[in-house]
Amino acid sequence: AILMLANLRGLRETGTVLSIPVYVFLFAYLPMIAIGIAKLVMEGPGSLATAAPPPVQPLSTFLILRAFAMGCTAMTGIEAISNGVPAFQRPEAKNAGRTLLVMALLMGVLFVGSLGLIQYLAVVAGPQETITSALARRLLGSGPAYLLIQASTMAILAVGANTSFAGFPRVVSIMATDGFLPRQLGKLGGRLVFTNGILLLGGITGGLIVIFRGDTHALIPLFAVGALLAFTLSQAGMVIHWARERGRGWWFKAAFNGLGAVVTGAAVAIVFPAKFLEGAWIVALLIPVLVMLFLKIHSHYQTVAGVVALEGPSFLVRPPSRLPLNLPPHPRVVVPVSDVHSGTYEVVQFARSISSNVMAVHVEVERGTGQRIVEQWERWWRDVPLVVVPSPYRSIVEPLMEFLDAVDALYSDGQLAVLVLPELVPDAWWKGVLHSPTAWRIRVKALSRRQHPDARRTIIRLPLHLEG
Repeated sequence: AILMLANLRGLRETGTVLSIPVYVFLFAYLPMIAIGIAKLVMEGPGSLATAAPPPVQPLSTFLILRAFAMGCTAMTGIEAISNGVPAFQRPEAKNAGRTLLVMALLMGVLFVGSLGLIQYLAVVAGPQETITSALARRLLGSGPAYLLIQASTMAILAVGANTSFAGFPRVVSIMATDGFLPRQLGKLGGRLVFTNGILLLGGITGGLIVIFRGDTHALIPLFAVGALLAFTLSQAGMVIHWARERGRGWWFKAAFNGLGAVVTGAAVAIVFPAKFLEGAWIVALLIPVLVMLFLKIHSHYQTVAGVVALEGPSFLVRPPSRLPLNLPPHPRVVVPVSDVHSGTYEVVQFARSISSNVMAVHVEVERGTGQRIVEQWERWWRDVPLVVVPSPYRSIVEPLMEFLDAVDALYSDGQLAVLVLPELVPDAWWKGVLHSPTAWRIRVKALSRRQHPDARRTIIRLPLHLEG
């Protein structure tokens, strides 16, 4: 939730907030590596034979390949720079390249430094402990310095989680622009960030945490297979890109990306079987479902584009001759009435301002209320007919729909009656739950009904504000 709110504030604000844990981690971890190198020089290497328990399985090719695949998973995160190139200051590509070099250098120092010290100092993690915690405890003891390392590590993991907030909204915006996701995900919010994408990611992430009960080890197979598969597809796509462009040195670039596709593809082939029963099967099931969903959304948008398209560019100059030029008749207006009050007066006056053919309808849920409303109605609007529709099953929406169908069939003039719905608008959001959503139910039901292929029902929502 904190990461989501920080990203909703904007790119600059997010970068300022997330830069603090990065600097704290570097200023805490790099000196620890230096201390470890000094201890290694003074004390000499330790012995893993005495510090570590005997291996539970022999060293095999599969074990080496699995370690390689897990190492590839640990390297993920660099792609965030590639995803976020447009967010850099000008020149974007050069600044992103410099950032990538600095990141690779820091990752190399931290990765090699940590693994080297763990190996040569014979550091072994205890139960329910990470290997970096064991290394920090071996070098710094259990005092404030150790606690600083633990706190900065937790903070840097939170920054790592922000990688998704930097990449996911931008990726889904591209897919939304191409019509494979809802269009709303492709629009920038008021803070010039993809607000809907950030909110969607926050909701999905929260859902995963609840479903997996916060067990990050159960989520690692989903992440590993998904990330490495994405790397493989993107690298293979770049090979196709260079082969099509055939610019200067294209074969070298294609070979470089091809090597990346082979390496990450091999990692997928290793991780997927090894982690299949631990949760990777979910990815195997989810990816085809998502692809089918994307194609379904794309098909819908293509259908909508075909329906609303104007046939031919000549329409921009003059309307086609086959279109009818006669204006439609005055609309027939129907006003649902629950009671006679000042709000009813506003609705009836509005309906009479747009048409001379106005009628009201009251669905009598309780016997006897119809007669009372008819008596009150005749005191105000003798010239506007009121029809009382009995509802023995205490339903409002369905009897109203049947009445509208009957009125349309009676007139048979090629149009459907216009429905004017009064909606109460309280002066506080929480008061909305105190009022019945009948108007909303009527509107949804009326919009979903289509009785005539060439006619549609127009619905006018008239807000009745209840200030004070």
